Amino acid sequence: MGLREAQEALRGRVAVVVGGCAGHIGRGVTLGLAREGVRIIACDKDREGLSVIGDEVRAAGSTVSAHYADVADPTSLDTFWDTVAAETDRVDILIHVAGLVERNLFAETTPALHDRDIRMNYGYIVQSCHRALPLLRASGQGAAIVNFTTIEAHRGAASFAVYAGAKAATTNFSRALAVELGADMIRVNCLASDTTLARASNAALSAQDFARLAELDADALAQSIAYYVPQKRPPTVEEVVDGVLFLASDLSRTVTGQTLHVDGGTSASLGFLDWPEGDGFMPAPLGGTLKRLNSSQTRHE
Repeated sequence: MGLREAQEALRGRVAVVVGGCAGHIGRGVTLGLAREGVRIIACDKDREGLSVIGDEVRAAGSTVSAHYADVADPTSLDTFWDTVAAETDRVDILIHVAGLVERNLFAETTPALHDRDIRMNYGYIVQSCHRALPLLRASGQGAAIVNFTTIEAHRGAASFAVYAGAKAATTNFSRALAVELGADMIRVNCLASDTTLARASNAALSAQDFARLAELDADALAQSIAYYVPQKRPPTVEEVVDGVLFLASDLSRTVTGQTLHVDGGTSASLGFLDWPEGDGFMPAPLGGTLKRLNSSQTRHE
C-alpha cells in the first residue's frame, strides 16, 4: 500500500483520543487526524481546550465530539466511554495521550503520589482499553491502538521511578495485548517521545529547575539539546503526530506490539552524549568538559 492509499483509507474512520483537546501533543494528534478526514471523539479535563477544539477541528476539515473526562477518576472515564458507545457503533483508532510526570526522588514521595502516577500513566489505559474492546472489534476489519509511553520506560530514570515503572507497565501491557488481539487484526503499539525545547511544556520540573533555566538564553538551551540528542534538535509536535499517523494507518498494518521512538536518536544513544570541549561521544565527560566544569566551579568560589 502506498502513502496516498493509506491516507485515503483513514478518511471516514472513527478515532477516540483520550487527552486530545489540550496541550501541544494531545491537541496536535487530534488536529493531525482531522486533517486526514478522521471523525474524532475526544476527552480532556482542560475546559479551555474543550471549548476551542471543535472550531479547530472543523477548520482542519473534520468533526469532533469533545467531552470532559478526568482519567484520574475511574467513574469519569467510564462515563466518557458510555458516551462513546452512545455516539458510535465502532472505533477504528484509539489513542491514549493523557499522562502525568513529576520529578521527585523516590524517598521524598508518598503512597498517594505513587497511586497517582500509576493511575495516570498505566491504570487508566488498562481501563480504557477494556471498555473500548467491543467497539474496536465491532467492524470486523481490525483497528489500531496507540499508547503514549516515554523513553523513561526503557532506562533507569532516577527521580522518575514510579512514573518510569508505570510507563514500562504500559509498554509491556501493550505488547501482551497485541498478541491477544492479533487474530482480530487489532494492532497495539506504543509511541515514545522524549525531550522538547519548550520550557513550559515540561511540567516535570520544579520551580527551582525553571528558575535556573530562566537564567539561560535560547542558545544555551539549544546547545544542551545538541549534547543530548544525536540529531541535534528535538522532534517537533508535527513529527510526533506523524508517528501517530503511521501507527494508526494501514502503512503499519503488520506492525504490532512495538514501540516507535520519535526522539531524534536519544533512545539509541542510551547515555552516550556528545560532550563539548572536544570530548565527543561518551557516556561520561572526559578531560575537556571536566576542566571546563571545574574552572567554572572555581570562578564561583
